[in-house]
Amino acid sequence: MNRKLIDKERVIKLILLVFALSSLLFLFTIFAFILTEGLPLFYEAGVKAIVFGMRWAPTKAAFGIFPMIISSFMVTFGALVVGAPLALACATYLSEYAGKRTKLFLKPSLELLAGIPSVVYGFLGVVYIVPIIREHLGGAGFSILSTSLVLAIMILPTITSISFDSLMSVPPAYREGSLAMGATKWQTIRRVVLPAARSGILASFILGMGRAIGETMAVIMVAGNALKIPTSLLDPLRTLTSNIALELAYATGDHRRALFSTGVVLLVIIMSLNLVANFWVKARVAK
Repeated sequence: MNRKLIDKERVIKLILLVFALSSLLFLFTIFAFILTEGLPLFYEAGVKAIVFGMRWAPTKAAFGIFPMIISSFMVTFGALVVGAPLALACATYLSEYAGKRTKLFLKPSLELLAGIPSVVYGFLGVVYIVPIIREHLGGAGFSILSTSLVLAIMILPTITSISFDSLMSVPPAYREGSLAMGATKWQTIRRVVLPAARSGILASFILGMGRAIGETMAVIMVAGNALKIPTSLLDPLRTLTSNIALELAYATGDHRRALFSTGVVLLVIIMSLNLVANFWVKARVAK
């Protein structure tokens, strides 16, 4: 009987190992496919001509994506400026002030935002945010500002969830010691709890950046898709993800390879952000 149980455990372990390795295989396959399709153009046109080029006209051998890189970072930064403080405030309230019943209602509600399709966010942005900006601030409404506001809402679940876990992992003794020394609850949160959870909070911001910079459909709907570096919050723009989604359906030859090269740049950016986030988390654990 014991022998059969041991054999059964080995089979289950083998099956789970296969499933775990399959996820790595899928990741490696995607990574290899994008590199195989995108890297040849870097060798032919040059990294500088692609990454720092100002003109995007693939049919005329102009593969510059620098305006799209700048635009991607601008809307990501705008989303963080709006969304990060709001998400941190939500996480702080949930971890420090909310009761058990409130947590049971609010936390799942916030996490449900992550399950809403991005096209719904884009639709709401077109129906509500774009007209408000157009009527009260000017311009067409399709702009950095509208895109940043939509992305700020979309990154709320990511930042809130990770920041909440970081705040909850701060030992209760920290809070008790601060309160015992006469500090108020807010002073304890601001001077003790938040600094203790700093690494996890920063990691949540970085992961939120990765979520924002990789968003496609909502951005296409509210950004305006202009191939230039924006000089105002009301200027339209085109991001890296939007460029790929808009043109891949009809691209051929060097045009198609240029879009995959755009994907390579986007992949490097997102992987770098994830590596930085993992570094922050490990640094926090080490402390």
